[in-house]
Amino acid sequence: MKKKIVVALLLIILILSTNVMITLAVTQTDIQNKVNERKENEKKINEAKEKQDEVGEQIKETNKQIQTLTNEISQYQNQIEELDTELSDLETSISKTEKKLKEAEEKYDEQQEMLQTRIIAQYEAGETTYLDVILGGQSLWDMISNWYIVSEIADKDNDLLEKIEANRNEIETSKEKLETSKTQVETLKNSKEKTAKALENSQAQKEKQVSELNQEDKVLQEQIDKLTKENEQASREEEILRQKYQAQIDALNNGTVKPSGGGNSVNLGGSGIFQRPVQSGVITATMYYSSGAYHGAIDYGVPVGTTVYAAGDGVVLNANWRDGGLGYCVVIQHTNGLRTYYGHGNGNFYVSPGAVVAKGQPIMQSGNTGNSSGPHLHFEVRVSPYNWSYGGKDSRVDPRNYL
Repeated sequence: MKKKIVVALLLIILILSTNVMITLAVTQTDIQNKVNERKENEKKINEAKEKQDEVGEQIKETNKQIQTLTNEISQYQNQIEELDTELSDLETSISKTEKKLKEAEEKYDEQQEMLQTRIIAQYEAGETTYLDVILGGQSLWDMISNWYIVSEIADKDNDLLEKIEANRNEIETSKEKLETSKTQVETLKNSKEKTAKALENSQAQKEKQVSELNQEDKVLQEQIDKLTKENEQASREEEILRQKYQAQIDALNNGTVKPSGGGNSVNLGGSGIFQRPVQSGVITATMYYSSGAYHGAIDYGVPVGTTVYAAGDGVVLNANWRDGGLGYCVVIQHTNGLRTYYGHGNGNFYVSPGAVVAKGQPIMQSGNTGNSSGPHLHFEVRVSPYNWSYGGKDSRVDPRNYL
């Protein structure tokens, strides 16, 4: 509080000791710019947080996918190990079977050699035939005995030939089965290995994606931290600007300064009596409309482009578009806590926020902007705290009491 008083006194001394045209060093526009800066930062912070949430969900989902891939890879690796074991067992079986096949082939060679030996022996014996052997007996008994012997030899020859043929077929069948089984197992193993490799590649891509998302999350967090610090600084600067602005208003309301547009000195500590804000036009509405609805102002029916004048000495707080239906509007702070509002302008202003104006100084042109049913000037007078509402019971007072 002491600081505000000191600032105000210094400003008053400066104003009274000089005879120069001034405007406020800090205006509501400056404050609003700082507010806009803070709001823009808040918007960026919220956008970054929303993006961060999205990134977090992507990281969570991608990690779940990685875990699923890890489980699938583990399953395939187990299957590959099982196939390796099966392949090893099959190779052992093949080795044993090949050994048996070798023994069978040796037996086959041995049997074949025995048959060949007997055939050669028969050949070397001359033209002797089985019939010669049978008829060569001395008696009937000898003939029967010889016939039995010859039959046995023939049967043995037939059995030997059949066994040789069976061994040959068994060797070929065993080889085919073993080679087919081995090929199938190797094919299945290669398929499993390719699938596992593809899953590993997919897992590596997912892990890379998670790494990139984590980096994006880090960058977003850095942006949020930076914007948060900037916002804290903007809030502090906004508060300083508000204090400076209020100190200036307090000082100006108690001092005598030259208006920004030139002319004689203005005594901002005057009586608060206002002049008509336009030089022509009739009053078309007062504090209440003809319907009985609350209006809270005076309307002057004037054409678009009519010059509007400051109703009293003061400081311009606003000279721009204003929400709430007033359209392009000028707001002037006067003494004794009074403010005047000039609404529905056409956008042509002669003053800017922070300018000190004298009673009767041109400030803007009238128009038909905002919530307006036709060209006119909307003129309000408000007292502190300067609030308003559509239904009345606010800070607006009848301007006719001050004209």
